Amino acid sequence: MTDTKNDIEILQRLYSVIESRKDGDTDSSYTASLMRAGMPKIAQKLGEEAVETVIAATSGDEQQLIGESADLLYHLLVVWAASGVTPDDVWAELARREGTSGIAEKASRES
Repeated sequence: MTDTKNDIEILQRLYSVIESRKDGDTDSSYTASLMRAGMPKIAQKLGEEAVETVIAATSGDEQQLIGESADLLYHLLVVWAASGVTPDDVWAELARREGTSGIAEKASRES
């Protein structure tokens, strides 16, 4: 088992790299090319990676699931960066929900 603090730091570092490449050279940075393409393309890529992750999950191929999950997390972080959302914003929301039943949390959003 890995150190959870280090796991979160990996996502924070990746987010920082994404932020630093937002306005980079599109010929040398995939992140810059996504950012330049705009949110519709970024969201499309996130959706594609989500579907690929679902397919990997149902295939039973653990290594494929790991790889697709990493791709999904990267593209989710790109969506956050393009939207001005930070990992800390999401961590705070998760902390706010901690200890709340998923059913109760969903019901609170519907009212």
